[in-house]
Amino acid sequence: MNKNEVFCIGLMSGTSLDGIDLVYVKFDKNKYSDFEIIFAETFSYTDAWKNTLQKGIHFSSDELIKLNLEYGALLGNVLLNFINTYKIQKIDFIASHGHTILHQPAKGITLQIGDGQTIANATKQKVVCDFRTQDVQLGGQGAPLVPIGDALLFSDFEYCLNLGGFSNVSFHKDAQRIAFDICPVNIVLNFYANKLGFDFDASGTIASQGKINETLLERLNSLAFYQQKPPKSLGLEWVQEEIFPLIDALETAISSILRTFVEHVAIQISKIIYESNSVLITGGGVFNSFLIERIEYHSKTSIVLADKKRINFKEALIFAFLGLLKLDNQVNCLKSVTGARKNHSSGVVFYPKL
Repeated sequence: MNKNEVFCIGLMSGTSLDGIDLVYVKFDKNKYSDFEIIFAETFSYTDAWKNTLQKGIHFSSDELIKLNLEYGALLGNVLLNFINTYKIQKIDFIASHGHTILHQPAKGITLQIGDGQTIANATKQKVVCDFRTQDVQLGGQGAPLVPIGDALLFSDFEYCLNLGGFSNVSFHKDAQRIAFDICPVNIVLNFYANKLGFDFDASGTIASQGKINETLLERLNSLAFYQQKPPKSLGLEWVQEEIFPLIDALETAISSILRTFVEHVAIQISKIIYESNSVLITGGGVFNSFLIERIEYHSKTSIVLADKKRINFKEALIFAFLGLLKLDNQVNCLKSVTGARKNHSSGVVFYPKL
């Protein structure tokens, strides 16, 4: 057996609440970019879990402690289901992002629920999780964490862009990796699509039929966050404080809200990737063909989409990779990206208890 081959499971839950993404992946320590996604699947949330996770931001400390354990048990069950379904036998470790409930790095706060010990006990596997806390303690944003994976797994691309609950980007500049959150995407689009009874606006069809509210678009593009220099990151709190009140004060027609916000997203992203023809775009937002069309229009870029596994599971893949780097005591968090005081190896390791 090749001692440099590592088999692991990575799992990720994004802020848009699409579900829990899992990948079973093989890495070669001699050449990280020679990875193979062997199995991949998304487990959808029940309505009850969606509702709980949406409200978690308002929970008390005691309620969050309980939620952390309950969500850890959920992840343990989902993992066992995944392992049994695909008859997976060789697992060196599991790496879990968890689900972000709180993210206010300026206040030294970040919380990703999903208790690592509970997961380890349920699966009888070594678990790496809690990747963001150490970075915030070191003065960083605790996000985005994916760029180390972009740099080592997808170095052929000039820009790596993710369209999930938020859009984030990473790229190489002045001999270092730069990355930051650009703007909200699905966390807003899905919220308003939900009001019409849809989980999301499939292909951007509803948005394409709406009219742009020019006043709203101007106000969105003028938000102070977009003038800030990186490192910078976004959380649900910012959306609730800055985005929703602004939209609700200026527009009531859902189709126009979606149309205006798609334009806003396209404009903000295009400022970053303008006239580049080497952009890897992943995340659920890729399937919003109207959004992609508007990004192409504003950025004057011809976008080539990756294969579906990379589009859907890149973040789960990279969290598996972060777990590998952590267990090898290698840097997995870059100060040039998060603003932390130093590069470091982040994450907490849990072992199953009998």
